[in-house]
Amino acid sequence: MINIAVIGTGYVGLVSGACLADFGNMVTCIDNNSEKIDILQRGEIPIYEPGLDLIVERNTKAGRLHFTTDFEAAVTANNVLFIAVGTPPADDGSADLRYVKEVARKIGQVIESYTVVVDKSTVPVGTARKVYGWIKDELLIRGKDIPFDVVSNPEFLREGSAVQDFTHPDRVVIGLENERSRKIMKDIYRSLYLNETPFIETNLESAEMIKYASNSFLALKITFINEIANLCEKVGANVQDVAKAVGRDGRIGSKFLHPGPGYGGSCFPKDTQAMAQIGKDYGEHLSLVETTIEANKRQKIRMIEKIESGMGRHGSLSGKTIAILGLAFKQNTDDMRESPAILICEGLASKGAKLKVWDPAAMKEALWRFESIKDYVYFARDEYDAIENADALVILTPWNQFRNLDLPRIKKLLALPYFFDLRNIYKRNEIEEIGLIYFAIGK
Repeated sequence: MINIAVIGTGYVGLVSGACLADFGNMVTCIDNNSEKIDILQRGEIPIYEPGLDLIVERNTKAGRLHFTTDFEAAVTANNVLFIAVGTPPADDGSADLRYVKEVARKIGQVIESYTVVVDKSTVPVGTARKVYGWIKDELLIRGKDIPFDVVSNPEFLREGSAVQDFTHPDRVVIGLENERSRKIMKDIYRSLYLNETPFIETNLESAEMIKYASNSFLALKITFINEIANLCEKVGANVQDVAKAVGRDGRIGSKFLHPGPGYGGSCFPKDTQAMAQIGKDYGEHLSLVETTIEANKRQKIRMIEKIESGMGRHGSLSGKTIAILGLAFKQNTDDMRESPAILICEGLASKGAKLKVWDPAAMKEALWRFESIKDYVYFARDEYDAIENADALVILTPWNQFRNLDLPRIKKLLALPYFFDLRNIYKRNEIEEIGLIYFAIGK
């Protein structure tokens, strides 16, 4: 059994801490936000993530999972420290390491015995060595010669399926430099080794690069199929048939070939920006990554144009009421960070449209995300309240409950017959048969 402290109880930190405890480790999650710690100590979960509440409850009751604000006590009591703090984008798009640096220096100020410090946050190449330097600087100030190692262990968690991703990963990436830290990491992930999970052990720089390269490629894949979808509309092809056939190629694969209004979330936008900036810092122009970023922005704007042109026979958008179903950047999460819904709703409001919005999980976040356009937004009670007397229905997030809507009821509720399926979850004939005008992406 390994004693672990996870520093940061955001999305990555909380999921990682709970799952590491479920592997049989003793885990203490640390955060300087006392309100968040109080919530967790009461057994409540501050984020929406299916299954996380059960795993937290199970391990808290078993005595393997604890929450505290006492940094020094928790750090000195544990010999493995996972850094899981935020790395938000700086003004130039690079990852802001201020919180990582702050934590690393605090670690150097308090450790008293051999410690393994694990970078779990998404960080640029070279960060692990910076973390080592920041800790070493603090030890020198203290006049201490305490041994420690820094390991890179990037996360690959998808919001909405993070518990499954952590406990049944495609692979585990570990960047390290010696056998002592390797043995400890192997003990931490013993359950996964026994299940024959693929482990990729490499150097620090490669582990850090793997995370950014993976997310940048997935973002590129999404953007590629979005651009193919846009072309399909012009030439009369069906992007779903195209994507299905392309995805059958074993060299390509079917995942992330689903067109939509653009990618969002906490990872792809900031990681592609950071990747592009890393290239600039090292004199390597990553043209594909930079183009992906710009094309994704264009795709979101294109959705506004699609709605405006689609409703053109009834005049401008000014004064129209539009029902928006789905605000989170994807289903099964309440996260609206970089969600296409933000730019699209702001764009529609700027053209004078009134919005009736609904999301099964993201309504609380939407209240402050839409502060700048609050005079144009009505926060509905459910999907049908949003649709009632609206001039158009727009589906932005493919929640399961939106896949089986009462179509005849929608036809009666809508003031005008516009149905914009921006996730391609319906078939054209089933929408048009009840008298609605159907718009999709790439077909």
